[in-house]
Amino acid sequence: MTERLKFAGAGFVVGILSGLLGLGGGIFLVPIMVTYFNITQHIAQATSMAIVIPTALISSIIYGFHGNTDVNLALNLIVGSTLGASIGARIMKRIPPIRLKQLFAILLIVVGVRMVLA
Repeated sequence: MTERLKFAGAGFVVGILSGLLGLGGGIFLVPIMVTYFNITQHIAQATSMAIVIPTALISSIIYGFHGNTDVNLALNLIVGSTLGASIGARIMKRIPPIRLKQLFAILLIVVGVRMVLA
């Protein structure tokens, strides 16, 4: 199986999970890229951000057609998250790969535990 087909397959599965669960694809894609495809943490995180726009746009349109989107809330979140993403991307460049991987793992654990307990 070619690398392109493997990447497309991973993207397909992650796309389904993202649309189904309302999660950003990075929560799935970053670990897959780092562990399965041996991509560095920095490249995996940056690549994950690049695929957010088309994935989120398509899901948002479909959710919107079904009346499941709060547009005012989304617009307010866009303002803050755009600024935050800009700052976060600059900070990420200064963090060593192993520390970045550890921070990402801690985030996944914290979110997972909170979801189980909620």
